[in-house]
Amino acid sequence: GDATFYGSEGSTPLAKPIVGMAADPNGGGYWLVAADGGVFSFGASPFEGSTGGIVLAAPVVGMATTPDGGGYWLVAADGGVFSFGDADYLGSVPGQGIVHHPPVVGIAATPGGNGYWVVDQDGGVYSYGDASFLGSLTGTPLSAPVTAVADGL
Repeated sequence: GDATFYGSEGSTPLAKPIVGMAADPNGGGYWLVAADGGVFSFGASPFEGSTGGIVLAAPVVGMATTPDGGGYWLVAADGGVFSFGDADYLGSVPGQGIVHHPPVVGIAATPGGNGYWVVDQDGGVYSYGDASFLGSLTGTPLSAPVTAVADGL
């Protein structure tokens, strides 16, 4: 397609594997995130920080960006959310006192960037900020686990 290659970690030895990628909404770059929360920026995408130097309770599994590209959220398998740049922290699954749930697999930001959804393997959806809760698949028999979430923009 017309996607531009701005670089990759290629043969660089990493502490943990890359588990997610997010495109800069302004174009001209993207971010990669590793399971330890290390963030790698390419092109014009700004590096706003990472959890690469922090011992996490669970590995990072995904990321989402703010609409202006000035920040991003990382989400870990336990539902912990980490915010960087102009991405506001609005809550997390452990912060709700929910400790027994399937592993979280992804995060998606609301169009205005004032909220986000977190989804787990059984389709459980957790809403924060201005993200409306529209239902979940929890308790619905699935033929395979949920593996990601998208914002629908």
